[in-house]
Amino acid sequence: MLDLLKDLWGFMKERKKFWLAPIIIVMLLLGTLIVLSQGSAIAPFIYTLF
Repeated sequence: MLDLLKDLWGFMKERKKFWLAPIIIVMLLLGTLIVLSQGSAIAPFIYTLF
């Protein structure tokens, strides 16, 4: 996992694609929210966002 992050950072740094960082962070946060909310009472409300 750490190698993946290093490669991703190297790609963004080398090609000046720092605009990808906020997109990746938001996707990770949404994915974490969905995984953590499965089986809880909040799940139906989160799925209406999509």
